[in-house]
Amino acid sequence: MLNRRTVLTAGLYTLAALNLPPTPAAAARAGQPRRAGGGDVERIRAMTAQFADADSLFGGGHARTAVASYLVAEVTPLLHGTTGAARPALFTAASQLAYLAGFMANDACMAGLAQRYYIQAVRLADEAGDPVAKATALRGLALQAVEIGHPDRAVHLAEAAAAALDDSCPPRVRAWMNGMRANAYAAGGDTRAAIAALTQAEGQVERAESPPESQWTGAYRRASLEHDTGTTLAALSDLATGERHMVDSIRVRRGGERRSRVLITSRLAGMQLRQRRVDEAAATVLGMRADLPLVSSARVAKELSALRAGWTGARSPGSRVEEADRLIASVTR
Repeated sequence: MLNRRTVLTAGLYTLAALNLPPTPAAAARAGQPRRAGGGDVERIRAMTAQFADADSLFGGGHARTAVASYLVAEVTPLLHGTTGAARPALFTAASQLAYLAGFMANDACMAGLAQRYYIQAVRLADEAGDPVAKATALRGLALQAVEIGHPDRAVHLAEAAAAALDDSCPPRVRAWMNGMRANAYAAGGDTRAAIAALTQAEGQVERAESPPESQWTGAYRRASLEHDTGTTLAALSDLATGERHMVDSIRVRRGGERRSRVLITSRLAGMQLRQRRVDEAAATVLGMRADLPLVSSARVAKELSALRAGWTGARSPGSRVEEADRLIASVTR
């Protein structure tokens, strides 16, 4: 997987690939082996955080190939050249970077490529003996399964992500996994299990201490919980309550979370449209006028295209819907 021939290739999403092997597979050899030290690990972590910030601001379609190239050219040679004390931390750092590459590929709607990155992230985390990194990658696979429409697999993967955590795991990370469990259960129509998982997540967020500013995975905050609650309730057909939670999620988002803000706002407009409040959905879209041109996200484009299809009959000349439709057309063509 981690070589120049395959790292930029989409491939096909397959359910069979989700049957992860019980033991980690060896990393593909790309480039000449190099031995890593603590400084190399810190550089990888810092670069991953920088790439994650760019993803949050501009979406997975921006700098995705740069992340892939960095993973192949700079990180992979260290994986097969390093032994000793630095090895576990190196493999954790590589797992986090592979997860980010998968997340960005998923945001670009490159499902097969994202799946392969996530699976490699699981294997790297296994090699590192890092339960949080493993749970993070499994959660990515679960989210992808929900979005693609495989709720049974999503439940299995979300449960596996939660089960991967050990007793030392922070409450905030547990909440992140339980929010994913709620989404997966809701996608499968299990209302009772979904609400129970949301309740667990809410209690864990309330007990959690604030994460370090440098933490970019598992930094599950109230905004994240509100989004998970909104999407869970919407999947369970409680659109009115879900909409309120989506509004709250957008309201408390940080400035650097532009892609998440745009994606969630697009989903909010979709909920309003499903409730036949077409003009309000259009107004919600127009409220993103400043952000939309800056975000490169196929997931956002997919949500917006669904809106255009849903309000076709309401595009009368000079209407707010027509104005919102023109805005969407300008950023999705």
